[in-house]
Amino acid sequence: MRWSQAHIPTLRDDPSDAEAISHRLLVRAGYIRQLMAGVYSLLPLAYRVRSKVWNIISEEMDAIGGQQFHLPALHPGELWKKTGRWDMIGDEMFHVVDRKSADIALGFTHEEVFASLATELKSYRQLPQIWYQIQTKFRDEPRPKSGLLRVREFTMKDSYTLDLEEGGLDSAFDRHHEAYTRIFSRLGLDAIPVQASSGAMGGSDSVEFMVAAEAGEDDVIRCPNCDYAANLERADAQVPDVTDEPGPEAPEKFATPGVRTIADLEVFEGGASGNQQIKTLVYLLDGEPALVLLRGDHNLVEQKLQDATGAGEFRPAHADEIKDLLGADAGSLGAVGVSGVRVIADSALRGRSNMTTGANENDFHVRGVDVDRDIGVGEWANLREILADEPCIECGTGLERFKAIEVGHIFKLGRRYTEALGATVLDAEGEPVTIIMGSYGIGLERAMAAAVESHHDDKGITWPMSIAPFEVVITVLKPEEDEPAAVGDRIYEELLAAGIDVILDDRDERPGVKFNDAELVGIPLRLTVGPRGLADGMVEYSDRATGESGLVPVDDAVAATTDRVVAARA
Repeated sequence: MRWSQAHIPTLRDDPSDAEAISHRLLVRAGYIRQLMAGVYSLLPLAYRVRSKVWNIISEEMDAIGGQQFHLPALHPGELWKKTGRWDMIGDEMFHVVDRKSADIALGFTHEEVFASLATELKSYRQLPQIWYQIQTKFRDEPRPKSGLLRVREFTMKDSYTLDLEEGGLDSAFDRHHEAYTRIFSRLGLDAIPVQASSGAMGGSDSVEFMVAAEAGEDDVIRCPNCDYAANLERADAQVPDVTDEPGPEAPEKFATPGVRTIADLEVFEGGASGNQQIKTLVYLLDGEPALVLLRGDHNLVEQKLQDATGAGEFRPAHADEIKDLLGADAGSLGAVGVSGVRVIADSALRGRSNMTTGANENDFHVRGVDVDRDIGVGEWANLREILADEPCIECGTGLERFKAIEVGHIFKLGRRYTEALGATVLDAEGEPVTIIMGSYGIGLERAMAAAVESHHDDKGITWPMSIAPFEVVITVLKPEEDEPAAVGDRIYEELLAAGIDVILDDRDERPGVKFNDAELVGIPLRLTVGPRGLADGMVEYSDRATGESGLVPVDDAVAATTDRVVAARA
């Protein structure tokens, strides 16, 4: 490719609406353009990068026995209704009604479609299977932002394993874990596997692969001493032992005029510190009210509550619903003496006594509450938000907390989808057995953006060699002169013949413009061919990531460059 013929619309200034580094650089460097909120056109450079990401993923999926499909992006609503996700996913799924008034979904994900294809399997001898595709997905994100990191249309590799029993699923899950580790290493991403919530996907074990980045929307909790790492939605930590002062034999009600928050009660005369309070929240779980209890200085992670209860429909109660249920407004609520209502408590409240909570009467609280004695807790769960420096659940070391981008997610789905769609095979005894599934995803454009977040400097992108749009740029200075033009052309043709992905910058532009564009675009190696160097029989090489540069004889330039590229590919 010659730069003079390429469409690489670089910009001098950052786009005004770009916050994430990857968004800013991918627009400035001529990779993407926004069509509408959450929808981007991939320009030629981005298409080249995505193609390389695509090939790496396909190679690793094929290596573990994956078979590639290409499934429709239009799905009949009836298929999603059978699994219960038509209503569960809600507004995040694009719903369409066709001319015959039939419900249609744009492909949010493809568990239902692959499970429906699995109904054609008849015998255990046809298992195991690994099926995958690289296909467009559609999700109606309420707040699309950060360029390619949060979008409404994107490309995903989604794979699905089909096995007869749990042991087979375990093995398939492990093979995918290993394949993902290789994929992200080849993409130049330092991806950390962390325990995660399965969310709307369902199933049991769930692992996310996270890349640390300030632009990330996930919080990761990690122990610097052992292997423990988890998404904030799944993280846990040790709760230091608390010795409560002896309290009264029964809770004591007292007036707290104007007190409506944990902080208010902390400064109220005769009140209590946050760790001596019980916070009471009201949620509607599948339409039924539930009281959710946490220590006053702890925050609820809603996904933990949803995972712990398995609720399909899930929301905080409205003010009027709270008043009807408990007779008081938020800020004066408690579970003491409450019966006939589901009570779910965070595990940090186990064994606590002499606590203070709302009295279910505005402007009143009760003190001296013994959780075991005075509250009918029906369920205990890990519900609270884990903070940095809390002791690791495994080894007690202070935990780290950081922002991260999710680049991959693997699930053990179990039999949720195959049961709903009737995907069974006959076992060795001729008995029908429901197929057990796993699901595994990687977002291609998100991986590209994560690579930019991880590989950049103040001049632009510093792509890893494996996914750079071009491996080498030949920058010809004074292209109007015969010798630089001829030498540049010869090196270009010889590098192409050697299998190097190279672009020739033959534009009639000032050297500074060419150098700045090459650095902004992020091409790993640059060869500069100009009259001054050629007078000494030399061309200059420059390594984009390290800044290393030097001179190499013209006759050795192709061999030296090829060696560098091959070494970087390894």
